[in-house]
Amino acid sequence: QVQLVESGGGLVLPGESLTLSCAASGVHFGLDTMAWYRQAPGKERELVASLEATFGTTNYADSVKGRFTISRDNAKPTVYLLMNDLKPEDTAVYFCNARRVIGGSEFWGQGTQVIVSA
Repeated sequence: QVQLVESGGGLVLPGESLTLSCAASGVHFGLDTMAWYRQAPGKERELVASLEATFGTTNYADSVKGRFTISRDNAKPTVYLLMNDLKPEDTAVYFCNARRVIGGSEFWGQGTQVIVSA
């Protein structure tokens, strides 16, 4: 049974940093691609960052490149999203996602709210 639990969201000022955590049970980082998505009010859910299962390759949306970093701690196991230099347009609900490389099954967390506002 896969369970993803996000935490770390909150209200921050523009320019500040925040780290989101995703506690992942039932996940195998060598078999599952991990990712962070976000959904702003009135918009579709979009991919923010991903961490490939096999070689650990990372990919980022153009809007967050150079500001966000996805990483994982195999021992915990937990996936993180370090967000620097936050902007109001980063305001959204952030979701943790796990996708099985074999079979393609997907799993989602419940989301954590991030608000960037002066």
